[in-house]
Amino acid sequence: MSDSVMNTYARLPVAFERGEGAWLLDQQGTRYLDALGGIAVCALGHAHPAVTEAIRDQAGKLVHTSNLYEIPLQRELADLVTGLAGMDRAFFCNSGAEANEAAIKLARLHGHRRGVELPHVVVAEGAFHGRTLATLTATGNRKVQAGFEPLVNGFVRVPFNDLDALSTVAANTPSAVAVLLEPIQGEGGIRVAEDAYLRGVRELCDRHGWLLMFDEIQCGMGRSGRFLACQHSGVQPDVVTLAKALANGFPIGVCMARGGAAELFQPGNHGSTFGGNPLACRAALATVRTLLEEQLIERAEALGARLLQGLSAALENSDAVVAVRGRGLMLGVEFDRPCRELVTRALAKGLLINVTAETVIRLLPPLTLTDEQADRIVDLIAELAAEFSAACA
Repeated sequence: MSDSVMNTYARLPVAFERGEGAWLLDQQGTRYLDALGGIAVCALGHAHPAVTEAIRDQAGKLVHTSNLYEIPLQRELADLVTGLAGMDRAFFCNSGAEANEAAIKLARLHGHRRGVELPHVVVAEGAFHGRTLATLTATGNRKVQAGFEPLVNGFVRVPFNDLDALSTVAANTPSAVAVLLEPIQGEGGIRVAEDAYLRGVRELCDRHGWLLMFDEIQCGMGRSGRFLACQHSGVQPDVVTLAKALANGFPIGVCMARGGAAELFQPGNHGSTFGGNPLACRAALATVRTLLEEQLIERAEALGARLLQGLSAALENSDAVVAVRGRGLMLGVEFDRPCRELVTRALAKGLLINVTAETVIRLLPPLTLTDEQADRIVDLIAELAAEFSAACA
């Protein structure tokens, strides 16, 4: 096996050749039920005809021109996603980390415009915002930061879902200018922010003139049962970022802003060579329109309730399971001990899952999942939990 690829992933011993909806087929033709969706990327499943046709058609017309020129498809996509998100303007890039970098730069511009010499962004423990130096610093995981010091200055960390801790920062950190949060922490173990907490954060930001910035890269795009997960709480951010499922696997990210935050960037302040090129925008337009036309956002809410109920019932008496939680099709099963071995055990059963935060099975299946496939996931997770519990007894 070639070793010319940098050793940045502990890859599983399987390679896929094609996909069909929620199924992936390896080089031997073995089928696997995908309950991870490319880590919340393939919301429409694999090889969705609408996205396939959009990419095929656009690739035969125009792939790239650069942002030195008008890109009508980019404006069309901006109108669509800002309308769904209740935002005013959009900046397109290539990934979630880049979208969050844009948000952090907006926060710093906001702070400097207010006369704050060294502006700070408040972030949460357990968060994951990316692997660039700034987003790595914003990430609340010491393990992924180790070895990359010195990290970037300008961040204050508080416990997740703790409004009192945030209020303390507000009272004691005059340099704070923004809060960056995930409404549902994905890498942190599928931890859902309480609606009352998000409303309290919004109120606190308004009181202190801070920007409220939501990272919805994993939980957005309809996965929670709303276009944005924050819409469950009725909270409107000043800045929100999306990526992952935005084009169902074609690389694209977006940082959206409203009000004064939408006017901060001016020509020369930020940019991207590839961001928002015609091919990426065409793929994203096909993805978002399909989500809406096929009512997959509503479907995610119903399917999520089915999975949550099924998993809770199936695992109710498991000695090893601590909790089943989530919102929509973003679900976690927490065990009382590290359970990474369940990934390979699931693979052997034809199920693709992920373990995050050491002890939590993370489920991020396509929004096109059928009821039967959802029930199959429940059955297989129950089998895994029973085997794991027996092995650890």
